Amino acid sequence: MEDAVEIIVVDREGEEHTLEAPTDMNLSLMEVLRLYELPVKATCGGMAMCATCQVYIESEHELPEMGDAEQDMLDEAFFVDDDKSRLGCQIPIKPNLNGLRVTLAPAEEE
Repeated sequence: MEDAVEIIVVDREGEEHTLEAPTDMNLSLMEVLRLYELPVKATCGGMAMCATCQVYIESEHELPEMGDAEQDMLDEAFFVDDDKSRLGCQIPIKPNLNGLRVTLAPAEEE
């Protein structure tokens, strides 16, 4: 795919997945994870209101600043790593994310 980046995702069992994500479709990381049927609930549909798409950023990529809604949600979420946690729904897929490496945060108990 010409307008795409490669994203490496480590799932909750430790298995590594290499995903190809289009940069020209205005998708978020959460949407890409769901397209590849990785276990991300995305209960709120990408509104930064549930934290079920939480990931740990493992690479040194420059990401958009965290907004107030994302920070507020992470303040209430489980399994938050203050240095690595982000909501996948708040990370737009852009060309500068080629090689991004993330790990899915543990699922909250139901």
